[in-house]
Amino acid sequence: MSDGISIVIADDHAVVREGLRHVLSEAHGFRIVGEAASAADAIRLADELQPDVLVLDISMPDGSGLSAIEEIRRVAPSVRVLMLSVYDQHEYVLESVKAGAHGYLRKDTTPAELRQAITAIHKGDGYFSPAVARHLTAAVQGRLEEEVEPTPEVLTPREREVLIWISRGLTNRQVAAELGISVRTAEAHRDNLMKKLGIRNVAGLTRYAIKHRLTTS
Repeated sequence: MSDGISIVIADDHAVVREGLRHVLSEAHGFRIVGEAASAADAIRLADELQPDVLVLDISMPDGSGLSAIEEIRRVAPSVRVLMLSVYDQHEYVLESVKAGAHGYLRKDTTPAELRQAITAIHKGDGYFSPAVARHLTAAVQGRLEEEVEPTPEVLTPREREVLIWISRGLTNRQVAAELGISVRTAEAHRDNLMKKLGIRNVAGLTRYAIKHRLTTS
């Protein structure tokens, strides 16, 4: 067996997986043992391959990467999970840590930092990019605003459906296609969700859905 940190890459975009594979394969000490395009595949490969590190995108076509972490940790307890996302809002960062992720990077990170992060978490450390670390520091110091959230029972069945699809990373147009409604109606449901739940953005809606276990509905 080849030396190096064994890695599974989980991202639904082939071009992203190819880029990560290139960045890691050209450096000594890293070997890609598997690639996944969905949360279900990420869980399956974690179980079958037992990699050292799993690089996991937050938004996956069959559900949030966040909701997959618990199952990944169950089937492969020794795997170290590095979240990779275009988002760095505190909702995503905090929920990633709570779910069991060991590190968090934005997708615009440099190749050098990606390799540094993988090496660090493989050694047992945590690794968070500077912008992400600031969110964690703010949370520890109690500066993040605490809000009393309405329960999911205040939502209509249709609003719950829209929320579930939004939490899985779908756009308004994709939500409309899934539910057989117009894009304008999907947008209206999203706006109503934000007003009813007191949430200002899609990241917040995703966090809410994960917190109340709606992503597996």
